[in-house]
Amino acid sequence: MRRRDFLAACVLGALGAATAADAPVVARPRRILLRSSWQTVNIGDIAHTPGVLRLLEQHLPEAEVRLWPSSVGDGVEALLRRRFPKLVIVKGGEAMKAALSECDFLLHGSGPSLVAANDVARWRQATGKPYGIFGITLSDFPPSTLDLINGARFTYFRDSVSLALAKAKGATCPVMEFGPDGAFGTDLRDDAAADAFLAANGLEPGRFLCCIPRLRYTPYWKIHGKEMTAEDKRRYEYSLAKQEHDHAPLRAAITAVVQQTPMKVLVCPEDRSQMAIGKELLVDPLPAEVRAKVVWRERFWLADEALSTYVRSAGLFGCEMHSPIMCIGNGIPAVVCRWKEQTSKGFMWRDIGLDEWLFDLDDETQVARVAATVLAMARDPVAAQAKVAAARARVEKRHRETLAVLRQQLL
Repeated sequence: MRRRDFLAACVLGALGAATAADAPVVARPRRILLRSSWQTVNIGDIAHTPGVLRLLEQHLPEAEVRLWPSSVGDGVEALLRRRFPKLVIVKGGEAMKAALSECDFLLHGSGPSLVAANDVARWRQATGKPYGIFGITLSDFPPSTLDLINGARFTYFRDSVSLALAKAKGATCPVMEFGPDGAFGTDLRDDAAADAFLAANGLEPGRFLCCIPRLRYTPYWKIHGKEMTAEDKRRYEYSLAKQEHDHAPLRAAITAVVQQTPMKVLVCPEDRSQMAIGKELLVDPLPAEVRAKVVWRERFWLADEALSTYVRSAGLFGCEMHSPIMCIGNGIPAVVCRWKEQTSKGFMWRDIGLDEWLFDLDDETQVARVAATVLAMARDPVAAQAKVAAARARVEKRHRETLAVLRQQLL
């Protein structure tokens, strides 16, 4: 090397070293450990996770999210990876150890209770790092749950009844407010499967309604192929005693829609027990001329195909909660029928301004109005869409506000 080239190289090297030394250190992304994915036998429990993941993607795109699941079997892991290809799913002891060490914040996802209370307690004891609770329902709960709520940076309840209960029980969490279920954020799609199903069954986009049946208590023992316990037997017998009462208003609504509009009706499931329930309690008892315009889905589906079907419908009604949640979150009208055995989660419809589409089937005066309300939804899509838009705006506003609080906790 010539002398002048050598001197030039030395100068450039020195400048490079100085520039590297003076360069600001780029902070690593903040890491959120999402505790969610409770089970895979119903699309509601499936939808909790992609809903919250999408909200985090939308409002905290710079954060790294790891999922701590209970179950992502039955095709759910592939479904999540298709939509969120960068998602890290924590599996095995070493991955769990790394997540506890490397993540900055634990977020307990939406659910029917503080589902993973033991895991929240483990996080708190093992790491001492902050955690928050996002969109849960509470019924009666033990002192240990109250202690975990009080130790959270925030607790969002998906219905105002749960919020009031927590306050009445003496909860002192610094931020306790209404926060809609994370499943409102779900945007999964399997359009090809939905289009194929519609074509095979003579359903046209915008010209059918979806209807979902439900027993008062889900027969999980039957779904999981387990032996019936004494408590299972009690609950099942009670459900059977109520099944005609609970499904008669849905049949009346199906009949009114089929006879008084050009619409068809698709009877479909939210959990794995409901295909048989729908056939036995909704489809088979219908008069032949009504049944001719009713389609029964005999196979279970995952949340992506279900949601692609819902968004092609003119609306949904029935006795479940999370299919209606996904509908409203995607601009589709949805009427909810509930009863006392379903906890207070249904009251979120009241909280987001959909009182007219919420029915308590334990109140006979409300039972009598179900069919007329579903018929009105089918007949006046413009008015129905206005209701959906207002409710959706309320949900999105609250999600923006709640995720802003999480952002502050990550600073």
